[in-house]
Amino acid sequence: MEYYSFCPVCNLQILSNEIERHANDHFADHELARDLEFAQQIQLAPPTPLVDSAMHCQSNFSDTHQSTSLLRDAAAETDACEGSDVDGKFCSLISLQLKETFYQVEGGLIALLRNCLASESQDTTSILSGYVDHFQSREWEDIGWGCGWRNIQMLSSHLITQRQEAREVLYGGAGFVPDIASLQRWLEIAWELGFDAQGSNDFDREIYGKRNWIGTTECAALFRSFGLRAMVVDFCSKGTPSASSTTALHHGKMASEEIVGKGKLTKVYGPMDRYLSRRDNSFTHEIFTMPEDCTHSCGPVGKIKGHGVIIDWVWNYFSDNNSTKPSSHRVVLSEKACRPLYFQHDGHSRTIVGIQAKRQTNGNYQYNLLILDPAHRTEALAKSLEQNFGWQKLIKRGIHTLKKPQYQLCFIEPGIASGEEIDQLKVLYGINIEVVKGFLN
Repeated sequence: MEYYSFCPVCNLQILSNEIERHANDHFADHELARDLEFAQQIQLAPPTPLVDSAMHCQSNFSDTHQSTSLLRDAAAETDACEGSDVDGKFCSLISLQLKETFYQVEGGLIALLRNCLASESQDTTSILSGYVDHFQSREWEDIGWGCGWRNIQMLSSHLITQRQEAREVLYGGAGFVPDIASLQRWLEIAWELGFDAQGSNDFDREIYGKRNWIGTTECAALFRSFGLRAMVVDFCSKGTPSASSTTALHHGKMASEEIVGKGKLTKVYGPMDRYLSRRDNSFTHEIFTMPEDCTHSCGPVGKIKGHGVIIDWVWNYFSDNNSTKPSSHRVVLSEKACRPLYFQHDGHSRTIVGIQAKRQTNGNYQYNLLILDPAHRTEALAKSLEQNFGWQKLIKRGIHTLKKPQYQLCFIEPGIASGEEIDQLKVLYGINIEVVKGFLN
């Protein structure tokens, strides 16, 4: 007896023993083995729920969630892909994506961190983002290459829990953080829609099932495909080629300027970290004026040398560009609920969830970035915070730890883009801030 199943992409009735090949053909993969995990789910699941899900997605989802309409608008304006095919992949992925499993901390890590910061000595001010889950790299899954995806998961956990409009659009309104394999699929859809099209060529527009390192531009392209206004900031030393490809090489004037904190927008494409992939140095960059609606586009105030520029920028970001120095002991959440920051450097990336300023006896301030590192075990991190012992070595990072010549940040501006702005988001422009000499090596 022959058994049939319905394809969740095109809704055709297919022989069950043919459903794996048929479903994979929709994704146009060259290596069918890469789709085994998804194909097995299609073949084993009862046909009716998947059919209902796909049909509901195609007919009703755009009425209740903005993400489908955003992706359809982008697809309609992209000559490189067919809108209906992208819609099919989108709806299929909504049904098939898996929720990431992780160690859940009762009350949340940020609440524990807030308590520990509050118990410290006087003359400190700490500013934290809102809720963030910690996602650790696993030895059997992504150790050595998955930190970028883990940081995307951390940012996603904040957006889904703290911003209702983001929750409605992210990952088809799923309301949860997908696993790495699902995120890789979402990034492929973003590329097919034209987001960071040039950067996608570094991966041959395929990332699913691979262990490629990713950086800030992949993070930005992924979030932008859902209408989120993700921005990239590139801090590079004078005379060092910018990680946003080769800005300093192509713009001698930028490399010779001594004004610190005067950010300039540069067209960039992924991967941002020049150490992760061979760059095409023939790419010509364009310089643009800072957009007035980019609230965090300005650089640090004054002439600050070395990586103090990064510290100052992060302080201004979490304090809403308020340059007033702290004067009392307190721990506060950012007034505008600033999103966590994706923090990239050569070979690794982490998530910045806040910053602390401590007044020294000489009147100066010592700053520490507050960082969640995917290389740390969540359980051990939670235990150290619960016991208020040893957590400082895991979370606090002072300026003396910033020894790399280049760093990049990815942050997300408020609101959801629509209309023509969606098409504008396809091209990534990085905010380039030159760091003058004065590194602490």
